[in-house]
Amino acid sequence: MKNPNHHTYFNSLFALLCFTLCVTTSSVFSQQDAQYTQYMYNTVSVNPAYAGSRGHMSIAALHRSQWLGLEGAPTTQTLNVHTPIGYRGMGLGVSIVNDQIGPTSETNLDVDFSYTIQTSREGKLSFGLKASANLLDIRFSQLDQYVQNDQTLQQDVDNRFSPNIGAGVYYHTDKFYLGLSVPRILETSHFESSSLSTASEQMNFYFITGYVWDLNPFLKFKPTVLTKMVQGAPLQVDASANFMFDNKFILGAAYRWDAALSALVGFHVSDELLIGIAYDREITELGNAAFNDGSFEIILRYDLVKTRGNLRSPRFF
Repeated sequence: MKNPNHHTYFNSLFALLCFTLCVTTSSVFSQQDAQYTQYMYNTVSVNPAYAGSRGHMSIAALHRSQWLGLEGAPTTQTLNVHTPIGYRGMGLGVSIVNDQIGPTSETNLDVDFSYTIQTSREGKLSFGLKASANLLDIRFSQLDQYVQNDQTLQQDVDNRFSPNIGAGVYYHTDKFYLGLSVPRILETSHFESSSLSTASEQMNFYFITGYVWDLNPFLKFKPTVLTKMVQGAPLQVDASANFMFDNKFILGAAYRWDAALSALVGFHVSDELLIGIAYDREITELGNAAFNDGSFEIILRYDLVKTRGNLRSPRFF
């Protein structure tokens, strides 16, 4: 019979470890952006140049629960809206991202602006800028303190504000896309203390690409790759392969280099509404732990199509 006190102690210890990784010295570890498995449907969160590229207003909401069953594990909620605006070639987007891990909570409000030029009959090149406001909460009072009345852990951090900017470029045709972006350019220190380490915002470089093959009139195949680079953290490479049947059903699998395997399922309820679900299973030692039931992610996306002729078939990216 398992000892429940031992399980609670381990969860508290893990939450403390996660927190320590977030706020340890920036020269060794760095804070990273939220992680997504279904990044191919949430591109505007990592690349501002994507804003407005779908040709109509698009609204997406995403929830991710990482390492299910583990107290203090990361959770992420994202809501974004983006659309073409006014003058031809301009796009605007607004995103809210809430990221929680252990006693820390971050909320980012992003405003994205893009400008698109036609480079060929089918190709479009977009340039994007992002302006961000970050609010950071840290509840030191939620930590189990081994040294009672430790003065460095007596004051919580409440809504610590820091601004940031980002930029990106994005090229696409009806079948191919490629993007490069840095959503957070300023390496902002969230807090500093002579007795407490520094949590700083490091630059995350994103490279994303994908291609859609029409295997037959009813079946499409799309491989995608997302690469993320950040100082002080291992290179992250996500590769996925997705199949779309009859422009409605999507089945796929993904591999996060040396980290996780994923299964993806999607369904177009209509030409406007997409529901996507992903499940990750760690292939590290953490994935073999009895308390880790994997990671779960769900996304809803709705496209406000003004006319039927504006949407020949559901976009696969």
